[in-house]
Amino acid sequence: MDVQLQELIDKIKKDGIESASKLAASMKQEAEAEAKGIIDAAKKEASAIVNQAEADARKFEQAGKSALEQASRNLVLAFRTEIQKLLDAIVRDEVVKAYDSESLKAIIPGVLQSWSSGSVDTLDVMLSEKDLKQLEDHFKTKLSDVLKKGVELKSDRNLGSGFRIASKDGSAYYDFSSEAVAELLSAYLNPKLAEILDSAVKEQ
Repeated sequence: MDVQLQELIDKIKKDGIESASKLAASMKQEAEAEAKGIIDAAKKEASAIVNQAEADARKFEQAGKSALEQASRNLVLAFRTEIQKLLDAIVRDEVVKAYDSESLKAIIPGVLQSWSSGSVDTLDVMLSEKDLKQLEDHFKTKLSDVLKKGVELKSDRNLGSGFRIASKDGSAYYDFSSEAVAELLSAYLNPKLAEILDSAVKEQ
């Protein structure tokens, strides 16, 4: 009986150890599989994070380049605008200077002489109040022939410098004011200036 009991105890121990070993092996395999799954998932997540970071970095780089290019274009445009404003101001100042008394004395008779003699009597010559006051006596002498034909000298309080010629019936209006001449010159010069600035930018 003692022998049988010992055999039973030995069998229980053996079966228990084998069962425990199998259970431990199974748990180990499950743990290894779970760990592998966690590691694989972590690797995928890390790879996704890296890929996203690289994509974001490329986007930020491109956005930075685009912003820099736009800022450069804006700077060039702002510079061009300021230069054009400066050029316009210079043109206006120079045209006003050019329309001094001596210039008006030479220009107005020349313009009227170039007009058709048959239609000159339908014209009014308008000057600024200042210029008319200063030059009226001169023109009455110098333009006595055309004044006798009906040309009239008038003042225009809205005229800064230069002169305008208008038909008496209002059908035609010829603007030789400093403002109009400066505008025409600026319209011609600004595209030329733009070409020069564009060429200078491209050479950088």
